[in-house]
Parts: sequence; structure tokens; C-alpha cells
Amino acid sequence: MTARREITKSTPGSTPRRAKADKGALLDALVATTGWTCDHARRAIRVASARHGPAAAVVRKPRPRKYSYDALVVLQEVWRLAGQPSGKYLAVVMDDTLERLVRFRELGKVADRATPQVLDEVRAMSAATIDRYLKPHKDSAYPNALSATTPSHILRSSVPVRTSMDDPITTAGFLELDTVAHCGHTLKGEFLRTLTGTDPVTGWTMLRTIRNAFIHIHGGLEWITKHAPIPVTGVDFDNGSEFMNWAVITWCDKQAIPVTRSRPYKHNDNAHVEQRNGDWVRRHAFRYRYETDAELALLNELWDLVMARKNHLLPCVKATGWDTTPAGPQETHLRQAPHPLPAAHRRRRPGRQDPRPAAGRTRRPQPRQTHQSHHPHPNPTHRPGRSPHPRHPPGSLTHAGISCEARTNTIRTS
Repeated sequence: MTARREITKSTPGSTPRRAKADKGALLDALVATTGWTCDHARRAIRVASARHGPAAAVVRKPRPRKYSYDALVVLQEVWRLAGQPSGKYLAVVMDDTLERLVRFRELGKVADRATPQVLDEVRAMSAATIDRYLKPHKDSAYPNALSATTPSHILRSSVPVRTSMDDPITTAGFLELDTVAHCGHTLKGEFLRTLTGTDPVTGWTMLRTIRNAFIHIHGGLEWITKHAPIPVTGVDFDNGSEFMNWAVITWCDKQAIPVTRSRPYKHNDNAHVEQRNGDWVRRHAFRYRYETDAELALLNELWDLVMARKNHLLPCVKATGWDTTPAGPQETHLRQAPHPLPAAHRRRRPGRQDPRPAAGRTRRPQPRQTHQSHHPHPNPTHRPGRSPHPRHPPGSLTHAGISCEARTNTIRTS
């Protein structure tokens, strides 16, 4: 862009006193050189004529703030109370969230600032504006975390590699494993780590905090295999030395669990567990340093609550197809993640009767679907056989894209 501006500045057509035919020829040459349209090239010539000095030295006037400081403070508190979602999700549920927070008086210290005018300003914010206003607040609350993964060169040639370009896993029970270091701003000394195991097929995730990962990694792996809803059929991890060692490989061989690894410095190979590290671990435990036994017990108690909420009550979205558009690859179909437990092992809710006859109870259960993405629970009035809402065509996130299955009374996560 800077080169184009300099070419525009040096164009003789920027001089106002020239013949019309000469200006047209110079304009055509500028369009052919830069690829701009004629209208944009004319505007660029006018701006370049009024500019003094190179384009890189021009200081842009900062954009004036459209919303008040009180609206910014209220937005920060609403974002925190809503679970710190992105602007794309917060803008959709802003009206309902503000109504509930005001009605139940949960705004706390910013309640005095939440006047009707300020609330109208917060409701009028777009998703991009919300992200732009919250960026300094997010950066201060979540500084860059340190990586405690030390590459291990042993056993690397004997462990097969699984990449993101391989065929997707279709059988539940395969786990992606990773550890999160609660080291704060320094890697010196001993600190706690959280072992994360997630199933890419069902979305079921288990968290367990341990002490030294090189010594207590076996205890964390045994806890995960014991509390997994279905038998573990395989594990995949990165090239960290806490996993790539003879002790872990021998333990997996004794348990008859196949092992694969990702490529070095390719986080997309373990995309599912990397997403859980940020959305589950970092979001709830932050980036503080934890190292005591009391903090170890408190974190494991926290993970029981997080797993109960995320695994049982929140929706799970899966991509089943991709289309190439001018903007790039786009998801085309979404499906409901399968339940981690077989149908025979699920316990029904008390007092709920099955209306089907005994001979006809072997058909596949139909997933429950929602119409509105901001609704926290499935819509009982919608059935899979009905036609989609005219305002929400198939393939959109508001029609059948997000499905929620309240997986209650299945297993104990503690």
C-alpha cells in the first residue's frame, strides 16, 4: 500500500493544470500499475496532491470514541459475567444478558453507571466494536503464557505421526492429550500442571492437575482412563518430554493403548486439546502461578465443576463438510456430537415414560435441535421432521447447526 501511495504521489497527473487527454492517459497508466478502479485512483491522486512528505510519515488522526467511558466499563463487567465470550457471541445475547443482569441486580460495582442511556449504548455495539473496546482489557487480564514443553528426541522415530490432514477420527474413545503449565511469569522452580484429555469425536474432556509432570504423569493418565465414559482406544500427544519417554510408552503398551504423536511446532495437529487448554483451563484458572498442595486440591475441585458444566450442559458443534467460497473455506454442515455412553447405559430421568412399545425401542434416537443460538436449552417444540424456519435456512448456526444434549446422570466426574 505504501508503494502504491508513492507511485500516486509521483504521478504527473496530480498536477491540476494539465490537459484532459493527458490526465486520462496518466489515469489509465496508474490503474494498470496499481490495479485500482478509476474512481479510487482519482481519489488517491487528490489525496496525494494535498499530502506533504512520504505516506509513511503521515500520522492518521485517531478515530473519536463513539461510546462513553461508562458504556466501556459496563461492557467489561457484562463480558466478565457472561463468561468472557467473543464479540460475535456476546453481541447476539446482549439484550437478554443485560435484561437479566439488571433485573436480578447482578451488575455489582458498575450498577450506578448502568443508566438507560448507557445500556442503550451497550446494546448498540456491534461485534467488531465489542472486540475492539475489550482488546486492551483482555490483553491485561491474559498476558502471554510461557511454554514449558521441552522437545524430546528419544522414541520419535518409533512413534507414528498423526497430522491434521489425515482422515478424521470417527470412533469415540481416542484422546488427544496435553499439559498446561501453571508457572506464571517464570519457569523456575516446581509448579503445578493440568493434564487435559479430550475426545475429538464426542467432545468429552477430562482435566486433572498434577505436580511434577515427569513424575506424576502416570497418576494423571490412570485417572483419565479410569474416569473416561468409554474405554480409551488410543492417545495422541505432542513431542514434549513428559510424554515422549520410555515410562509412558511402556505404560501405554501394558494398557494396550495405541500411541501417536503430532508434528513438532504444528499445533493444528492437536487442535481439539489446544482449544480446550485455552477455553477450559486458561479461562478458569487464568495464568497465575500455582505450586502448593492447597492450590492442587482447589484446582481439582474446580475441574469437577467445569467438567460437569461443559460436558453435560453445553452444546457441541461438529463440522461435517466444507465449501470453497471467495472468502475461503467455509463450514457447510454441522452435526450433533454422539453421546459418550452407549444408549443401553444411559439412565432415564425419573418420572419420564417411554411412549414407544417395547418392540420398537431399538431405533436410533433422534437428536434434539434448537432454532435460536442464544437459547440455552433445546426447544421442545421443534422436531427433526419439520421444515426449517424461513428466517434461518439450513446450514446456518440458528437452524440446526447447534444441538444441545443435556447429558445428565451419566457418570461421576469427581
